[in-house]
Amino acid sequence: MNHTLKSIVPSQTRIGWIGTGVMGNSMCGHILSAGFALTVFNRSQGKALGLLERGARWAESPRLVAEQSDIIFAIVGFPNDVREVFLGPGGALAGCTPGNVLVDMTTSQPSLAVEIYQAAKAKGVYALDAPVSGGDKGAREATLSIMIGGDAEVANSLNPIWNVMGKTVNYQGPAGSGQHTKMVNQILISAGMVGVCEALIYGYRAGLDMDTVMKSVSSGAAGSWSLSNLGPRILQNNFDPGFFVEHFIKDMGIALAESRRMGLSLPGLALAEQLYLSVAAKGWARCGTHALTMALAELSGFDWKTRA
Repeated sequence: MNHTLKSIVPSQTRIGWIGTGVMGNSMCGHILSAGFALTVFNRSQGKALGLLERGARWAESPRLVAEQSDIIFAIVGFPNDVREVFLGPGGALAGCTPGNVLVDMTTSQPSLAVEIYQAAKAKGVYALDAPVSGGDKGAREATLSIMIGGDAEVANSLNPIWNVMGKTVNYQGPAGSGQHTKMVNQILISAGMVGVCEALIYGYRAGLDMDTVMKSVSSGAAGSWSLSNLGPRILQNNFDPGFFVEHFIKDMGIALAESRRMGLSLPGLALAEQLYLSVAAKGWARCGTHALTMALAELSGFDWKTRA
């Protein structure tokens, strides 16, 4: 493509955003605070009201978001949602003009990221896959880790926006590389969450003071983001979502499909997926990923919430 990338200037660059849920709402808030003009779309307009009150504009479809924007971000739920909001008849690509940039921040399929990149390129539009890690806390505090696939020049040109939303920003390689990196992240978390939940259940049944236990183990070799950030929520019986169980199951499914394609055996990931499927079967799909604690406790015959 011969379209020159425009310099990003908050007073001039128009940002579009599709998906103002748990993550997107906070990320949009940082963009508004940085002085960018923002146009948003969400399936439920109510989830965008706070942003609209702060000066964001509303659009009735992803296509209309793109028609009013230079750079269009999306963070939605599942790959079929990604396909619809980018490539559907009312999707963002249909509203783009040459030189626009599409950025998918959803955790989705690497192959779909490549498909969006190629479809965009055919229209003179740039596309990046840029999934994030850090959960609702990282989104609120602008400390997300952002993993970027696509053209390096395009990725680097968006640094003024990445830096508004995240603390760790790394270009990973060509289209799909951001999504593959997020799969590495999710595989690490899947086994780690099993360990966190089992360890806290063990400590409780051993009769330990768990606040004191946390002080001992969270800063040593056993420490992790999940333990430090979700461990206290588990102990407080707060299973509100920072990241939905149903979305984590989706991510593990993508990672398992990719591992099969590469001829890899990942039994730890497969076990974690099965355990999380049981969490969803018990009606906790819209809880946070740390709800695994409740399902694991039931295997041992007690109710974690009542500790009985």
